[in-house]
Amino acid sequence: MQPTPPPRTEDPLLSIGVFARRSRLSHKALRLYDRQGLLVPADVDPASGYRRYRESQLATARLIVQLRRLDMPLAAVAAVAAAPATEAAALVRAYWDGVEREFAGRRWLALHLSAQLSGSPSEAGDSKMFTIEVRDVPAQQVLTEQRHVTAADLPRFIGEAMGRLIAAAEPFGGMAGPGLAIYHGEVNEDSDGPVEICIPVAVPPGADTTRVALREEPAHREAYTRISKAQVAFPQILSAYDAVSHWLTAEGNRASDSPREVYFADWDAAGPEDPVCDIAFPIGE
Repeated sequence: MQPTPPPRTEDPLLSIGVFARRSRLSHKALRLYDRQGLLVPADVDPASGYRRYRESQLATARLIVQLRRLDMPLAAVAAVAAAPATEAAALVRAYWDGVEREFAGRRWLALHLSAQLSGSPSEAGDSKMFTIEVRDVPAQQVLTEQRHVTAADLPRFIGEAMGRLIAAAEPFGGMAGPGLAIYHGEVNEDSDGPVEICIPVAVPPGADTTRVALREEPAHREAYTRISKAQVAFPQILSAYDAVSHWLTAEGNRASDSPREVYFADWDAAGPEDPVCDIAFPIGE
């Protein structure tokens, strides 16, 4: 009679060699993940230090391999590996959204540098970067906030000031048009504007406006080009400004007032390639 084999455990221990082969992780990587608490051995011999892993840990190991192929940092990998499935999926989506935003921004920066180095502000290589159009803008009342701000602090100022002004617009029925960022001076690493943020409103007759800064933005004709969320980043946004300025000169026109950014889309909901902003120059007579 053949002896009865011992019952097979449902989650057997695997030697580090077997685990490394099946997970496609090197011994060096396994030691690193052990030190960081990302993939800890299920059993360590107290005398020899020999490590063994449970077969069920292969799922985590394979997940780590896949996440690292996305160039995900170990801290983010650890967060995904420790999270419940739905939350882990959301973390991966958020990480990849960030990667795509960064890539799109770098791509437009490369185009900006190419155009800058070639001496052609409106073209990069053989492809047209910007389309310039003209439109008439009616006079409008705007709530306004103005500050001297450098390029490094500009994105935060725009977002925070627009948030404050949108809230201030509520008693007047909310926003009556896209928000504006008007540049009354150069903004870069060394120059700080000033920059004026405006939210159009339709103030009813007799409304109390003593607690807000309100002015009229005059009617004008403007030349503009539409850009994506990725193109808004500094310094690549400068290519759009250069393109409109170059067009004005080529057409024999001049800017009659400060250039501005017209934010017409939901910034948070927009993807890197979605159009979100117009770069506009009022045109002089």
